[in-house]
Amino acid sequence: MHKLTSSDALRRFRIASLLVLVMFATVPFVIGFALGGLLLGEHRWFLLAGVAMAVGLFCALMNFLLGMRLKCPLCMMPPLLNRHCSKHRNASKMFGSYKLRVACSIIFKRSFRCPYCGEPTAMQVRERRPR
Repeated sequence: MHKLTSSDALRRFRIASLLVLVMFATVPFVIGFALGGLLLGEHRWFLLAGVAMAVGLFCALMNFLLGMRLKCPLCMMPPLLNRHCSKHRNASKMFGSYKLRVACSIIFKRSFRCPYCGEPTAMQVRERRPR
């Protein structure tokens, strides 16, 4: 199992994973508030849907900016971004998304399997050899 090179990379992976989870969690809120606004005729519900959509878009933008610097230690591909490259044959999706699966694995299992190379990576910092 591979490990990350620095504690900064570990922190960035966790923050980007939380952003992905928040981004995907805002989708049901936007749909629910929009439907509630249509069915009840309340304009405040549309305002709440707009706020939830803005939060989701902000999280998507921050995830993109932060995710560009995050790389798999083996294949050097960003696992939290969709690069439209070939995925590993055993890569699996969660609700139609590879990055949601990686983000949930990072947060809840403290490791992830890269969707591009298929190798597992522990959310631990690699120890340096003394010189």
